[in-house]
Amino acid sequence: MTADHEGDTAAGGEPELSDSLRTFGAVLKALREADGLTQEEFAPRVRYSAAYVAKIEQGKRFPPENLPDRTAEVLGPVAGKVLAAAARSLRRKAGLASWFLQWAGIEEEAITLYAYECRGIPGLLQPEGYIRAVFERNLPPLTDEQIERQTTARLERQTVLSAHPNTAFSFIIEQSLLERQLGGANITRELIDHLLLTGRRTNVEIQIMPLRQEDHTGADGQMYLAESPGNQWFGYVEGHRSSAPITAPSEVSILLQRYGKLRSQALDCRATVSLLEQMRGAL
Repeated sequence: MTADHEGDTAAGGEPELSDSLRTFGAVLKALREADGLTQEEFAPRVRYSAAYVAKIEQGKRFPPENLPDRTAEVLGPVAGKVLAAAARSLRRKAGLASWFLQWAGIEEEAITLYAYECRGIPGLLQPEGYIRAVFERNLPPLTDEQIERQTTARLERQTVLSAHPNTAFSFIIEQSLLERQLGGANITRELIDHLLLTGRRTNVEIQIMPLRQEDHTGADGQMYLAESPGNQWFGYVEGHRSSAPITAPSEVSILLQRYGKLRSQALDCRATVSLLEQMRGAL
């Protein structure tokens, strides 16, 4: 989600658990094919999209906790037990990238997604030039191949905005992130144009938090919130090479309260557009 999501990697730039995730995906695929089902046939029966199932089978998504139970309903109890055992093994090895992949799955299935950023432009809103500017400044440095791979992965994630027109996306971004001009004036101009264009989508709301706001309630830093199709809310925060899921309803409730207050303190959508156009004209 943030500027460094795909950067949560082990040495060499490869996501942690990549081999284990691919193995889990291969097990799921073998069980599905043994029952004679295609991804398109299997996916709706376990109540996920075919694209989501495909990414799990490819090792690109951390499997949701209820997948073994749902699989058992479709493929039988033995298949469910096999998949549950594979999932337990996977979670014992979980690290930073594992939770990000799990969050990416929540993000992909969410019916509501909130994001407040004070460190970098949210990953779902970054144009290609900004993405490259972020990865080119990564420490330790990334190879050209790693930059290309991670840029492609981030651009692929952004398709969730167009693929889920009924999902409500809300983003609050600190004005200081634009004033910083990461990558230079041309990159910032491209970024502002991208924000203005993306903000025209009926399912996307972008608000800028002005530099001066005496009642600012975001002192504890960035936050992400997502509502699942079952109307369960999840939270997510991260720091330097660390991340934390927030699932306890009482804690998620606090984040929702804070996000609601931040929305009231940020510029509304029309004022945001005016400020962005003003900032672009000054570049």
